[in-house]
Order: sequence, then C-alpha cells, then structure tokens
Amino acid sequence: MTVDTPKPDPWWETLRREMPVAKNWAYFDHAAVAPLPETTRKAIVRWAEEAATCGDTVWPQWRGQIERLRAGLAKLIGAAEDEIALVRNTTEGIGLVAEGFSWQPGDNVVTLDDEFPSNQFPWMNLARLGVETRRVSPRDGRVDLEALAGACDDKTRIVTIRWVGYASGWRNDVDAVRALAHQRGALLFLDAIQGLGVFPLDVGRTPVDFLAADGHKWLLGPEGAGVLFVRREHLQRLTPLGVGWNSVETSGDFSKIEMNLKPTAARYEGGSYNMVGLLALGASIELLARFGTERISRRILEITGCLCQRLERIGAVVRSDRHEQRASGIVAFDVPGQDHAKLRLQGLEQGIVLSVRGEHLRASLHAYNNEEDVQRLVDLIPSRTRG
Repeated sequence: MTVDTPKPDPWWETLRREMPVAKNWAYFDHAAVAPLPETTRKAIVRWAEEAATCGDTVWPQWRGQIERLRAGLAKLIGAAEDEIALVRNTTEGIGLVAEGFSWQPGDNVVTLDDEFPSNQFPWMNLARLGVETRRVSPRDGRVDLEALAGACDDKTRIVTIRWVGYASGWRNDVDAVRALAHQRGALLFLDAIQGLGVFPLDVGRTPVDFLAADGHKWLLGPEGAGVLFVRREHLQRLTPLGVGWNSVETSGDFSKIEMNLKPTAARYEGGSYNMVGLLALGASIELLARFGTERISRRILEITGCLCQRLERIGAVVRSDRHEQRASGIVAFDVPGQDHAKLRLQGLEQGIVLSVRGEHLRASLHAYNNEEDVQRLVDLIPSRTRG
C-alpha cells in the first residue's frame, strides 16, 4: 500500500506560527500598528530580565545587537551601514532632514496633499524660513507623476513622497519618482513606512537620497524604533540636530569635549537609544530576513488578490488599484449601504481587525494572513450586500 507523503506547509505558515495574534484574531491592520512575533516578544522579555537583574553590566552586549540591527537595515535596502541612523519614528527622520537642510528663501518642496501628516507638517513648518511647500492633489490616491513634475521648478530642492499610500494602498514606482526629482535638480525623500520590509528596494540601484520609516508596521517591530537613511554624499549638506554625547567620534569617553562629529549617519542618534525597542526591532528584522522581501511581496500580492476577488464577488467595491505594479498590502474598499465605522466595530467583536481611513474600510494584510482569515472578513459583510 502506498502511503501519501504529507505536503509540507507553505513557507508563510512558518511565519504564521511566529505570530501569536493569529490564534485569536484575523488581523488586517498592519498599516497601523502590527502585532509582534513571538521571537520579538521574547527579545523584549529577555531585555527586561537582563535590565532588572544585571543593570548596565550587559550594556556592551546590547550595544553589539544595536550594530547588528544597523547592519540588517542596511542590507534590507542595499545601503552602507554608515548611511543608517537609528531613530524613533518616521517623523523624527523627516524632521532631521527638513530642519537640517541648507534652505534659502524662495526654495520649495514638492509633495502630495494626501501624504500622511508626518510627511507634510515638517515641510510646511519651513514657511518661517521662506520655503514653500507645494502640495499636488492626487485623484483617489492615484499619483500623477506628470502633475508632480509640473509642480517642480528651478527652486525645487526636495521632492518628498510616500512609497505606498497609507489610505489608498497605491504603490509608487520609486525609480520613476527618483528620475523625476533628479531630472529637475531636486533630491528625493522617500517615506518608506508602508512598504519597507515587504517590497524590495535597493538604494544602490535606485539612488533615493533620503528615506525614513518606523518599524512598527510591516517590519513587525514595536513603536518607537525606526530608521533614517542618508546617502553618504549628503551628510555634509545637513546641519546635525539633536547633537549629544552619542553624536561624536569619542562617544563614551565623557572626559573629551571635542566637537568631532561621527562621519556617518549615526551622528543623528544624539543620546541614549530606545534600547528595548531597537533590540526588539532587530529580532523582527532577522525573522523577516529568513524569508526575504521577494517572497514576502509575492505572497502579499497573492493574499490581497484573494481578498479582492472575494469582496467583489459579494458586492463590495474595491477602491485600491490592483495593477501588479501599483498593488500593495493595503486594500481600501467600500460596502454599499453600510456604516463603515460600525462595521469595523462589529469586526472587533468577531475577532477581525480593520481600519477606516477617509471614507473607506482598509484591510492591510501581511504574508502570514491566510485564506481562513480572508473568509472571516468576507463573512462579516452583511448578507444583503451579496445580492
């Protein structure tokens, strides 16, 4: 008698087993705050135990893990380690560039008027310096690169744009946006928070100038730990802000008060690290690196495609662009005749986590979400929507 050999689980089931949240929730809110993997939870517990029982005697080991995280982030985006600064969040990274850049009155920044507020307010705050922020209006989250280019002139110093729209899920062609900015003599700042870790990006091949992202969304890290990338040749273009003991080459030798800034992006790290947050982020980065962004992105497009098909089958209206080059892990959709905020609350009661952004429901799926999760969401939709 022939015994069938069981088929091995697909690789994303290995990732799913690392996600305790999957035991109880169909979690579709990674574009807001992601749940932590088990390995990351253990890293936090380990830090707490060491901090409580050993104090700063283990600080050198923690510091070594910080540098391992820096190396992991550099590898993730194809950067050099000396181009990586560890920051608290995307807003801090944007602010370090916005406030540190050598502006002249009459300069301008070009962005979109539906960017997340963190990619608008720091630039708008430069009006006091005579810097104009030009905000181009997309249509339903769809970015018109010609309109963006039309807003640029010879006084445009920076084009700042998201990789993926937080509300629409529209994924920009970073190569095309980079070419647009550079052809007009401007630098490109990329808000990468909604794509980093789940879509490939190589800043060696696609030379963006600045990039910032939190770790608490698609990187599956905690809040308060993120990354700023500054291309090496731009370090001297920025006035360092938040300078402290950790900004200088002699950091750790407190007897030397010499203004010798580190010749790397680490000059922006200033003072003490959010040690527990960064150690946890390091654990999450190492977990995702086991699978690779190419596989993760393919899986995310597959599972979001499954969701879109099932939603449309029951009469929901998918608002996100699902072209292969535009799609992301974010799906915006409408349920005709339903109060979306109320539907979201009903979902929470049934163990389904969604967001409402603007007028639309938003589901943001990671690679570990499976078809059972998707069906739970579909079953949430009232039967009369199904025709």
